[in-house]
Amino acid sequence: MSQTICFVGAGNMAASLIGGLIANRYDAARITACDIDAARLASLRDRFGIDTSQDSLAGARRAGIVVLAVKPQVMRDVCERLAAIPANPQQLFISIAAGVPSLAIDRWLGGGRAVVRCMPNTPALLQLGATGLSANDRVNESQKSVAETIMQAVGISIWVDAEADLDAVTAISGSGPAYFFYFIELLEAAGVELGLAPQTAARLARQTALGAATMAQGKDVAELRAQVTSKKGTTEQAILSFQQNGLDRLVREATAAAHRRALELASELTEDQGQ
Repeated sequence: MSQTICFVGAGNMAASLIGGLIANRYDAARITACDIDAARLASLRDRFGIDTSQDSLAGARRAGIVVLAVKPQVMRDVCERLAAIPANPQQLFISIAAGVPSLAIDRWLGGGRAVVRCMPNTPALLQLGATGLSANDRVNESQKSVAETIMQAVGISIWVDAEADLDAVTAISGSGPAYFFYFIELLEAAGVELGLAPQTAARLARQTALGAATMAQGKDVAELRAQVTSKKGTTEQAILSFQQNGLDRLVREATAAAHRRALELASELTEDQGQ
């Protein structure tokens, strides 16, 4: 990658992507961040040595890659401002805004744009993210590779078969960190009920979650679970309780509810913004 990248929006996710790119030796001189918040821009400039500007149109006009890192509610206004840039098949737009379809982004940009839509999650702030990606039909293979490289600066990136699949990505990995946080909360509370001091229960639950997630990388999790679950042992009793009380059903129902809401939010957002 040697293109100039312009981040339109300089919030936490943009900062994480910029930090990840620079950590991977991307030239800071080729990165520009644009935002209306001068203090936020000054912080990025001081941390990473990148160029910054409050003029998103000027910054995007010069860039081969434009990362749209703004809130979904302002995406239309931002894109319509950038529509003044003549359509160029070599210029790639990457959106990390939840719920805004690529069709709407392309229309607001004036049409004829190469658009990749991404669904990252919050662990991307620690370069431990999981991102789903989808490209419209104007994105070529080279541009797909570029988008993948950018998002891999903050974790793993996976292409989905259809843009509609990003709603399932939202239900699994987008919202997923909160599911694990909730389970850790419950495990901590259970430890306290069993007589542990709150601080002890918290440290044990969090380290156990970290250790289990680390062990699970590249492994068969069912096999790992079997290795820990000794016949007639303590783990077996806990797993049996989960199964008898329908934990698998609860997980399916919860993720289905998240998926339905992702569909509803996308519909509400595009209706509000006049897709």
